[in-house]
Amino acid sequence: MKFDVNKLKEINDLDFEQVATWPFEVKSLVAIFGIIISLVVGYYFLVKDKLPILEVAQNKEIKLKQVYQGKYRIAVNLEAYEEQLSRLKSDFSSMLKSLPTSNETPGLLDDITLVGTSAGLTFRLLNWQREIPKEFYSELPIEMEVFGGYHNFGQFASDIAGLPRIVTVHDFEVTQEGNSLKLTVQAKTYRTSSEQDTATVGETQ
Repeated sequence: MKFDVNKLKEINDLDFEQVATWPFEVKSLVAIFGIIISLVVGYYFLVKDKLPILEVAQNKEIKLKQVYQGKYRIAVNLEAYEEQLSRLKSDFSSMLKSLPTSNETPGLLDDITLVGTSAGLTFRLLNWQREIPKEFYSELPIEMEVFGGYHNFGQFASDIAGLPRIVTVHDFEVTQEGNSLKLTVQAKTYRTSSEQDTATVGETQ
């Protein structure tokens, strides 16, 4: 059937009670408009309410992809991570072995005294101070007063650093006392927290 566009001009004269007598062209146009209206109404009532749910699902999909990518990167580099962790454990174990045990701490004062006298220093005071517990280790401060010259002090600090056990030197103070220089200093050594007993406190004049 041929579609006659001129028939559409009669649309204003149509009788809605005589739909059956409408020209084919008018019926087709009305049907198209009806379909369009149905689609719009269907979208509004059926699809529009589902859009927030769709958006939530899309966001969840994006997050799941990000989680997957993160786990994939970890899986790919797992061997390297395990090797790095093994090295860290080994280094930490070596550091712990450098800390004196409770049986070695009293002898450490003897080592410090020997290092100081060998550097030409004279000790007035060498005392253990109160132990300071930390998370993985304990600090064992040592209070010292020694007499000598600047060269002797420098040699002493260098030799302290060369001891087999970790000993650090803090809070230097050099003052003139008579014809000599006095060095007041706090040294610290460390031991693992697993050592529960308290180090013996001694004093050397």
